[in-house]
Amino acid sequence: MTRMVASLSALLLSIVFLVSGNAFLMTLLGIRLSIEEVSPDIIGWVLVCYSIGFVVGTLYVHHIIGRVGHIRAFAVFAAMAAVAALLYPMAVSSLFWAVLRVLSGFSVAGVLVVIESWFSSRATNANRGSMFAIYQIVFYLSAAGGQLVVNIGNPSDFLPFSLAAILLTLAVIPLSLTRMEAPVIEHTSRMSVFKLARESFSGVAGALVSGVLIGGFYALGPVYATLVGLDVGKTSTFMATAIVAAMLLAWPLGRVCDRFDRRRVMFWVSLIASSAAIGVAVFGAERLLLLTVLVGLFTGLSATLYPIAVAITNDRMDSNRIVAASATLLLSYGIGSVIGPITMAKLISLFGPSGLFFGNAGFLILLAVITSYRISQTDDVPVDEQEHFVPAMPEASSVLSELDPRNEEFHESPEVEEMQAEMRQGH
Repeated sequence: MTRMVASLSALLLSIVFLVSGNAFLMTLLGIRLSIEEVSPDIIGWVLVCYSIGFVVGTLYVHHIIGRVGHIRAFAVFAAMAAVAALLYPMAVSSLFWAVLRVLSGFSVAGVLVVIESWFSSRATNANRGSMFAIYQIVFYLSAAGGQLVVNIGNPSDFLPFSLAAILLTLAVIPLSLTRMEAPVIEHTSRMSVFKLARESFSGVAGALVSGVLIGGFYALGPVYATLVGLDVGKTSTFMATAIVAAMLLAWPLGRVCDRFDRRRVMFWVSLIASSAAIGVAVFGAERLLLLTVLVGLFTGLSATLYPIAVAITNDRMDSNRIVAASATLLLSYGIGSVIGPITMAKLISLFGPSGLFFGNAGFLILLAVITSYRISQTDDVPVDEQEHFVPAMPEASSVLSELDPRNEEFHESPEVEEMQAEMRQGH
């Protein structure tokens, strides 16, 4: 394990800089727009442009990488993200910021595809499960750490945006200095959302609602915190706690999912998360500790909906269709992440800060109703026939789905096979 982590140190360090810088910037933008007294409606439309750019990026950045190579593509995408970070404070214009958010989303998608394809190329059948887990832990901890950086500097000044640009730029250095051979990106097969919904409606609905909840919260959580009177330091802790809760709840829920029918787990997770969201809407703003606990429970459970949806879907898929199904679920999540900020911003405008969590509760109750109906209409997959649960991350691109330990069609890359042959010869 230690040797594997050491060999991937450059990739992991690039992930730390990239994810922490991007997470920091996302929270910073929500706080800055609130300080500028921009309408929540407008904030929602501006911040949702990141999701639009990200979804478009996951579909098209492969062509750019294939044309210019991994290192050059990585440098281009990271530079674009850093330039966007520097441009934000130059003019606080909704339209200008919306364009920058699209650019940022597209750039981050491109950088992640490069990193993840490199990660996948180093995997073997023996270590890909461990690599999958390492990637997710580093990703979550970096995102949580990025929230805490918000405490540095005044959001109204240029300094925090410069710091975000520095972090995004630093991500270029480790990967640019790596001596690893660049991998070959293979185009991921896809199936339509409607076709997948016919086979696993609960899975598609779960991925879509997960996108609504997570996309809406990460875009408007800082706005909510500002509106209920939290200062910058408390807002950063508020957001970091939510991300850590998502990481901590992933594995316990995974054990539950491996012992019980996944659709029933989704049903109860939806109900409990909706109760937590209602608790935040009614009582959360009165006490910081209660707010932190309830938000952590809500975000932690909401983040598990996507991997549960993936598990439900894969239980009904042949192994050679898992990658295609994962790509389609990611697209469903992306659609939800576009719907979430727009819808939640409107609810905040109509009902105040509590509208964010009343809206989240409504989507969760809707998912519980859909799941209950599907349980009554279709047969369960026997527990002993279920695929092993893997706490998948929707933030990761579809490239990493090839590393999913459930994918029996996984083939070790030529680079890995060559490296293993050299090691055997050396002994």
